[in-house]
Order: sequence, then structure tokens, then C-alpha cells
Amino acid sequence: MKTTRDMGAQDEDQQKGRLSSVSMAIRILKAFEGDDAEIGVTELARRLGIAKSTVHRLVVTLMAEDFLEQNRETGRYRLGLELFGLGSLVRNRMDLSTEARTLLMDLRSETDETVLLGVPAGPEIMYVRVQPSRQAVRISAEIGMRAPYHSTAAGRAILAFQPESRIAALVGAPLPLRTPKTVTDPDKLRKLLGNIRRLGYAVEDEENELGMRAIAAPIHDAQSDVVGAVAIAGPVQRLALKNLNGFAEALLVAARAISARLGHRGSRGAGDF
Repeated sequence: MKTTRDMGAQDEDQQKGRLSSVSMAIRILKAFEGDDAEIGVTELARRLGIAKSTVHRLVVTLMAEDFLEQNRETGRYRLGLELFGLGSLVRNRMDLSTEARTLLMDLRSETDETVLLGVPAGPEIMYVRVQPSRQAVRISAEIGMRAPYHSTAAGRAILAFQPESRIAALVGAPLPLRTPKTVTDPDKLRKLLGNIRRLGYAVEDEENELGMRAIAAPIHDAQSDVVGAVAIAGPVQRLALKNLNGFAEALLVAARAISARLGHRGSRGAGDF
């Protein structure tokens, strides 16, 4: 019978093995940074100083995830489309953040409240740019902070314009009750999303954090896809709902301007500029 210490050591060895495999997989991908667009298993093994069998096993795994693909004629490998997709995603987010910076600062100056830029990040949104209010009492938000779709203005502004399959997947899953005001009922949430599509912006009233309200509008790219949202947020003692809705025009102007900088030109409705 193995002792707890033996089992712990075994788990640690297994973990080190998994981490080692990840490291070697990354080294394989980085081997394509040079001039060679295609490289064979033998050459990869030679360059990296690891066994051909190990390289082959990792290459097969990377191919299964579309990080590598094989040239059927030469048998050599090249970088796959999944890496291109991930690179494009990173580039688009960087482009969005860069293009939005000045307009977000202008919106902060106009409203004197905190302005945030959120983008989709898997099952949540992520704030990639924050312009804090200069007032003493303001919301606390940082770049890289994640938040749910269903309980935030920015999240709803993004979610409302996603494909129906994505909306159904999120609305159909159990949704956490962030505050007593959070809407978690699927039918009510769908109705909210419909109103957002009609108005072109979303409002959140203490549903993600007590004492905070926000309003957000979607940002479209050149293909008319919603790639983010700009939000204005502040404390309830300063932002009555009437005051919050009063920011809608300035918010929509900023969202349209950011969308235009990303190449958006179409106009198909209230939410699509």
C-alpha cells in the first residue's frame, strides 16, 4: 500500500511530466519562427534535442487541435489555422484598445465617471482599458478584471448581438446571483437582451455589485460583428437612473466613433451603427 507521501510524490511527478510536455509543445511551435515554413519530425527532434518518438507524439496532439497541419506531399509540418485565429484575436483586441483610447478619455471627461472597455473572454468579459473617474467616490475596476455577461451592462451589450446559439448556451446555463437584483431567469434575461437590441445600449442597476450602476453600448468591427462594449459606471448616490440614461447619447456617439475606427460602416438597426 502506498503512503500519502508516496502518492503525493507520484502526483508531483505526473504534474511535472505534464508541464514538461507543455514546454516541449511550445518549443515545437517556436521552432517555426525561423525561415522554414515546413519542418519534418527528424529535423524538429535534432533542433530541439529530444527523441523523435516524443516529437511525433506531440506533433500528433498539436495537429488534433489544429495548431499544426501536415503537408501530405512532403510529410512535413507547418503552423495551423488555429494559431492564426488566436493571433488575429489578440491583434483585434489590441487594435480595439488602441483605437478606443482617446475616445474613452474624451467620454470620461464629458461624463466625469469611470469609462471601461470590455471584450469577450470565453465565458466572461474582460476589461482591457479603464479610464477611472477623477471624483473621490468612484467604482473600483482594473485592466484584466473579468466579469459575467448576464449581470453587467458591458456583458449584456456584447451578448445581445451574439449568434442565437451563443445566447442560448449562456442563458440556458445556471447563472450566479451576484446581488439580490441580478436577473437570472432565462425568459427575463432574453427580454432584456431584446430591449438592448432595440435601444442600442444596456443598463445595469446594482445587478453585478451593490451600490454601482452602469450603461454600455456595443462596438462593431468592419464585418459588423460585436467585438466589445464601452461602458460608463459610477456609484448609485451620484448616478440616479435618470442621470444614467442621460449618458446614452454621448455613449452611443463614442461607440459609433470607435466602431468607425475599426472599419464599421453599415447600419442595420438601433444596435448596429
